[in-house]
Amino acid sequence: MKPTKLVRKGAPTLEDVARVAGISPMTVSRALNSPQQVRLATVAKVKAAISATGYIPNAQAGSLASNRSRLIAVVVPQINNNMFVDTIQTLNDTLSAHGYHMLLCVTGYETETEAETVATLLSRRPDGIVLTGIHHSSQLKKVLLQAEVPVVEIWDMTPTPIDMLVGFSHEKVGARVAAYLAERGYQRPGLIWTDDRRALQRKQGLLDALAAQGISPQVDAPIALPALMQRGREACAQLLDAHHDVDVLVCSSDTLAQGALMEAQARGIDVPNRLAVIGFGDLDFAAANFPAISTVRVDRHHMGQLAAEQLLNRLRGNAVEHPIIDLGFEMVPRDSG
Repeated sequence: MKPTKLVRKGAPTLEDVARVAGISPMTVSRALNSPQQVRLATVAKVKAAISATGYIPNAQAGSLASNRSRLIAVVVPQINNNMFVDTIQTLNDTLSAHGYHMLLCVTGYETETEAETVATLLSRRPDGIVLTGIHHSSQLKKVLLQAEVPVVEIWDMTPTPIDMLVGFSHEKVGARVAAYLAERGYQRPGLIWTDDRRALQRKQGLLDALAAQGISPQVDAPIALPALMQRGREACAQLLDAHHDVDVLVCSSDTLAQGALMEAQARGIDVPNRLAVIGFGDLDFAAANFPAISTVRVDRHHMGQLAAEQLLNRLRGNAVEHPIIDLGFEMVPRDSG
């Protein structure tokens, strides 16, 4: 007996989905492109039929019909930096719950690369864009203004954003850390710092406030990006070898602070009685570290949620009551100093 020959009929169509779901093709189309206009039970039927048939919706056709791509482009400098991960995750979760998909792009810290990336993204017709920081090239700003796409900038603060903003003042963070050092009586700080723009803003705020107190850092150990724990440890070793009287290390991130603490412990240095260590970010491990890391807390999850809500409000045609949101920050004293 000859084996039965399988006949390939081609890819499943929207009509196939409609037939399996027992509804009209028009209703299937509406459930895919405007699910908020269709009963939940009908949307569930369509999803089940899509799963059964293996149908792949034509997102481009849907976007042409509705003038919406359901894509939100999110541009960050790094994804190997834990500082951005929680914000990205909450952005994605909030957008996904409302039928949008996140298109994530990593640009590094060069404004020219960011401008080229966003120009490419705009060819995909995203419904909105989230940018990290407020310092962009004039070319990028011009392109965004011409595109008339809702934009949210995050992780920084300015009275003149491109469109909307959720962030905080890095200069004020630096000033608050300086005040904390004064409260604790530290007089001989050393800095372990990366050279990205936002970290340098915090550093300048710290230096200005320390200068007002008549204090100059003993040493400044610059760190190449990314801010790895090993680099924090190496910088701590370099700093302690050259300056034995440093009484506090201020680090531009919790990751660097954790590395510095490892080096201090390896040398048998009493933390915080002999040497204090301060971080930034309140990353997940900071409270669980031994000793727990004193740091500055920024609510990264809330930042992502607020940015997504700003975009969603604009996309629904609603007025955005607060286009500029200062998220603020909190100094968190712990065992490291």
